[in-house]
Amino acid sequence: MGKLRTRMEQDLVVRGLSVHTQRAYVHHVKELAQYHHRSPDRLSEREVQQYLYHLIVERKFAAATCQQAVAALRFFYEVTLKRRRSSFAIPLCKRESKLPAILSPDEVGRVLSATQTLKQRLVLMTTYAAGLRVSEVVHLRVTDIDAQRRLIRIEQGKGKKDRYALLSERLVPELRHYYRVYRPREWLFPRRWHDLPMSTKNAWRIYDAAKARAGIRKDGGIHALRHAFATHLLENGTDLVTIQRLLGHSHLKTTARYLHVTPQRLTEMVSPLDRLALAPAP
Repeated sequence: MGKLRTRMEQDLVVRGLSVHTQRAYVHHVKELAQYHHRSPDRLSEREVQQYLYHLIVERKFAAATCQQAVAALRFFYEVTLKRRRSSFAIPLCKRESKLPAILSPDEVGRVLSATQTLKQRLVLMTTYAAGLRVSEVVHLRVTDIDAQRRLIRIEQGKGKKDRYALLSERLVPELRHYYRVYRPREWLFPRRWHDLPMSTKNAWRIYDAAKARAGIRKDGGIHALRHAFATHLLENGTDLVTIQRLLGHSHLKTTARYLHVTPQRLTEMVSPLDRLALAPAP
């Protein structure tokens, strides 16, 4: 892509997109060019849609991945190439609406108990206790833990926003014990041989391995702990606005989608049929 790639990378940086998003967007445009064996600025609207068809039908990518590809291509054509959507339309892939598999409190406890080291236990325990994204938990610094005020500072989370998360009372002595054993310097959960934060991939592996040892077959990776945190708060009566702030959502609508009707509340509800006075069946 050459000069086009440089222009796109500059546009991404200027608009404040995260490094992860920048890499993903550039990758999708590069894949489009390789698919057609031509520079992407010379492709027609129809050719772009053919590529999306290839992702959906032939490669059978998940709807979320296809949506990200659409966002990347829209950015490239509308921002970098300055083409109007009215004359160069890229359709949005419809995303499937699926309820996440929610871990029960008992299952969360089994996962935490199935970790093999103190460090693994604290990574997963902190993720669940504060409802953190995996990228947030691995980038925690030692100085982000405020035991006196019972807060965890999240620096530049999703959307490049700082916020405070809940520091569990039970987590405090666990973290103190962890600190005495591992003596982390800057990063709370550093890599083994480098003065760098743990990779998100490693955190995912820790969760997957613990879940397998706990004998839990529900779908989902480490993000399931964040789902469980929010759902368990809702089931215990925490209001939606408070949960929104703890999760770091900009809009309540996002939290409302995220927090579906929980199974516990569903089982406690009474169907309108149960209130009807009916004659006995013939």
